[in-house]
Amino acid sequence: MDIKRQTGTEQGVYSVKVDCTVMSRFAHTVMTSRALNKANSSQEIFFDVELPKTALIVNFSMQIDGEVYVGEVKEKEKAKKQYEKAVSSGQTAGLVKVSGRKMETFSVSVNIAAKSNVTFILTYEELLQRKLGQYEILTRIVANIYEAQGIAFVEATATFLSNELLPLVDKTISDNKAHISFSPTLEQQRKCPGCEGTIIDGDFIIKYDVKQKEGLGELQIVNGYFVHFFAPPDLPRVPKNVVFVIDRSGSMSGSKIAQTRYALVAILNDLHEEDHFALILFDDKITTWKESLTKATHRYVTEAIAYIRKLKDKGSTNINDAVLKAVNMLEKERRDKNLLERRADMIILLTDGMPNSGESNLKTIQENVRSAIGGKMTLFSLGFGNDVDYSFLDVMSRQNKGAARRIFEGSDAAVQLKGFYEEVASPLLLEVDLRYPEQAVVSVTKNHYSQLFNGSEIVVAGRLTDTPLMSAIPAIKSLIFLLFLQPEEDFQVQGKASVVNLDVIYPDQEYIFGDFSERLWAYLTIQQLLENRFVYLNVVGHLLDGDPHFMIELPGRDDALCFNINDKPGTILNLVRDPKSGFVVNGQIIGKKKIVQDGNNHTYFGRFGIIHQKLGLRLELSTRDILVFHEGKQIKLLWSDTASIKGRNVDFRLTKDCSLTVTLRHSVRFMVIRHTKVWKRRHEQQDYLGFYTLDSHHLSASVHGLLGQFYHGVEFEVTQLHPGEVQEKTDATMYVKGQILNVTRHWQKDFSRDVKNGENIPCWFFNNDGVGLIDGRASDYTVSGLFKAAF
Repeated sequence: MDIKRQTGTEQGVYSVKVDCTVMSRFAHTVMTSRALNKANSSQEIFFDVELPKTALIVNFSMQIDGEVYVGEVKEKEKAKKQYEKAVSSGQTAGLVKVSGRKMETFSVSVNIAAKSNVTFILTYEELLQRKLGQYEILTRIVANIYEAQGIAFVEATATFLSNELLPLVDKTISDNKAHISFSPTLEQQRKCPGCEGTIIDGDFIIKYDVKQKEGLGELQIVNGYFVHFFAPPDLPRVPKNVVFVIDRSGSMSGSKIAQTRYALVAILNDLHEEDHFALILFDDKITTWKESLTKATHRYVTEAIAYIRKLKDKGSTNINDAVLKAVNMLEKERRDKNLLERRADMIILLTDGMPNSGESNLKTIQENVRSAIGGKMTLFSLGFGNDVDYSFLDVMSRQNKGAARRIFEGSDAAVQLKGFYEEVASPLLLEVDLRYPEQAVVSVTKNHYSQLFNGSEIVVAGRLTDTPLMSAIPAIKSLIFLLFLQPEEDFQVQGKASVVNLDVIYPDQEYIFGDFSERLWAYLTIQQLLENRFVYLNVVGHLLDGDPHFMIELPGRDDALCFNINDKPGTILNLVRDPKSGFVVNGQIIGKKKIVQDGNNHTYFGRFGIIHQKLGLRLELSTRDILVFHEGKQIKLLWSDTASIKGRNVDFRLTKDCSLTVTLRHSVRFMVIRHTKVWKRRHEQQDYLGFYTLDSHHLSASVHGLLGQFYHGVEFEVTQLHPGEVQEKTDATMYVKGQILNVTRHWQKDFSRDVKNGENIPCWFFNNDGVGLIDGRASDYTVSGLFKAAF
């Protein structure tokens, strides 16, 4: 923390206090600083504070001569404009900006009258992330840690800790509490007696871990909210197939290429023998060490290290072709069945510059990579230095179930590279679903993760339903996990998590955890919403189901855009039309069997007409049967059948009383699900159909329709999040297709992975039949027949 003054002024900081309280990984930090203007005239004081990049500011206030001024938190771009305007007009304003690798700086300036005091109070919160088996707190003074699960160890370090300062670090640790403080006097902080410079230059870092227990994790329930921590110990690692894609262009010259060589040698030495790996080097040309993946035996690792030691920089940067080459290598190995099925397929890209050879349009590269990967593998990106377009790498990685990391230039760059690899080197679980009884919880945060790595942790939070609390708690204890575990088989595990009673563990500390679970839930919700705030939407999933619910899912983000279409039974709507291939999907709306006068009469899709002119295919699907017309032949299937039909360009897979999956080669892949909804009390049931697009990237750029118009992406921005008119729902403003629309946070069912129970997906809901999101109005998509092309 730093309070700056202008030269020649008389100002003094007479009190600085930093309190950090951690309750179950959730850190709440309050910084309080007091200063006095001793001069006989008003002076400007600058208040600068470093805070973690993952933190959310929840309060900033100033107290000047007994008057309290509370700050208002704004979004980044809007805040920057308002900050510049406020400063130019002499008003008080604060701004958060990047400062270093892990920190950001919060800055504010204020004019203080002569002989006046000012007190700055900044409060921020963050959920500590477990990496490599430990949590890390960046603080300056005091930290209190409360972990009901039990504390395994606590370490406190700092680069500035000398032998003289080390005794000032005080640690008191019990089974589930820890107190760490570092409180040097002003004289002890000075570089020399009477000097203004301080030796406290850097971060005071506290590292700790909790005691991990076998089972389904730990569940904490406080004041109607739950938090579930899942980090199962002693799981065997999942072998991986990894392709390293290394930039060797001219901009990598000097220390970058040397440190890359050094890091890669260490990484290759860490490969396990059951892993398979490949090396791709690129500039404007693409070079492979071998044309296929190789088992990481001692012999091949030694050969690869010798190859890497010769790595030299040259040429320009062709990221597009390099990554696509990696995808093709993994796909070919899969097709040729050279790799066992249940392995983690990943690509690790290292680059330091902008693409300037081959395809250079960033959005086109992202689309090419997303389409090629198709959700089948994970992409991690490392951006080396300050010249790389980090946001481009970040979006591309997130679209493909991965993450990006900036590697800062410096003497420790090789350590940074190896450190990131170590975080993702040992996958334990793949495609993890954490599910909770729907009657017990609502507003659950992200609960599907593509992978769980060794030393990491999954955290899910949610709100208990309005049912009596004592009946909701036993229900939520029963958790269902669906996960791909190890090479052998899929696992579905149902059991009870360990539920802790915080009142017993901390009987005198109610103020610490009174609302921490709600605040942690809010933190996770906001962070996930901010993550999706601005997206170029390269959609991987489109569906319509239910009443009719239309949903456009975002790749790798557990988020979606959604809207309903309300029209009268018998109406036929065009869902997809692609004039280039002649692919058309139309759906006919049906009503409930029993009409309720003056009631809510839901509608559904009851028939689909699907044609593909180039392939000579026509499908007619109803809730009763399926009619297939192909190459002059007609086949009738019943939903009670189980069937598999393969042709030269078509593939049909019918699962009994469940779903039909259709793959049209080099065109499209989709699924139709047959549902039966039952109302036991009214002795009613309703059969209806759902349509799910599984892969559409081969369709042309002119594809359209209620669903088809989203097949090639849409830009949007979510802003101004605020509590909605409906309790526990968030409203927001969305900028999309040149319009400003109001949207509401909803949950919709996706049955593509779990046909019986479905999966709740959070989405931004558009009212009025999707007006503003869809082109035109819903009535514009009405067609006269089930097989009307409407090109």
